[in-house]
Amino acid sequence: MSHRKGRKGPTASSAELFGEELRFAREAAGYTQEELGKLLHCDRTVITKSEGGRRKFPAEFLEDADKLLGTGGLLTRLYERVDWHAEVEHPDWFQKYVGLEAEAVAVRVFQYARINGLLQCEEYARSLFGLGEARDRPELLAERVTARLSRQDRFLEPGGPLLLAVLHESAIRSVVGGPGVMRAQMEHLLAVGGRSNVSIQVASFGLATRLPATSMFLLQMADGVEWLYSESLYRGHFSDAPSIVAECRGDYDLVRGEVLSASDSRALIAEAMEEYRYEERRAQHGHLAQEQLQRGPRGRVRRGGPRIPRSRPGA
Repeated sequence: MSHRKGRKGPTASSAELFGEELRFAREAAGYTQEELGKLLHCDRTVITKSEGGRRKFPAEFLEDADKLLGTGGLLTRLYERVDWHAEVEHPDWFQKYVGLEAEAVAVRVFQYARINGLLQCEEYARSLFGLGEARDRPELLAERVTARLSRQDRFLEPGGPLLLAVLHESAIRSVVGGPGVMRAQMEHLLAVGGRSNVSIQVASFGLATRLPATSMFLLQMADGVEWLYSESLYRGHFSDAPSIVAECRGDYDLVRGEVLSASDSRALIAEAMEEYRYEERRAQHGHLAQEQLQRGPRGRVRRGGPRIPRSRPGA
């Protein structure tokens, strides 16, 4: 008798329930995901993601799937009751985002206050994670920095996915880790921004146009589906509802037209880099002067007077 492998337990997601029934029917019929994909003339990943509740099952395959799996129209009836565009709020929200990002063919970013993770240099990421629970746990800190930097690999390869980033000036001016770290981060932005698949623009302070209320991310997938992602204090929020995504995409395109151009943004970042370089040198000179001041009295030779012997403790 077939059984439901890997059942996750209760779920509030109707898309996940549909996926579970699809998987149960496929296993009962004796098909692998790849075999069912070939019979339906679609890629195996369509079946995989549909069974996991991570994508909308293609409506054009429903009738054939019901016949092949002998479900008597059950899949079609379930399909009509699924809210495919329900907003998703998961406790493991960031893992879901990383999974989508790893498959996206284009990522559009609007970011306040912090440099986006896909654009962070190692020093910046290390300093940022060092502010949290990993501060006193070197192994955890190293693990998180490695994970953060590994997300960037596919975007830095030749012919990598499109990355369009609009950084609010607050992300450029908010100091993380000190001026040395920020100088390195500005150098990294200039280097990465020179790639053919990456565009970095800055929304300067005082920009008159209306900006998004929060940082937001638009992830375009290979199958044409586009996800909107944003964050609140403790949660990540996802939606692939066409009306919501289209509205936010339109707002994003309008913002990109109003912010500094790519060349003007590079000039602002370069200016910030030199300001951080100056602060870095000043801090280094300040530390050196302080060290010399502290060492000075101890190394000074007394001259011009007799040496006065002092009693020693215990003498």
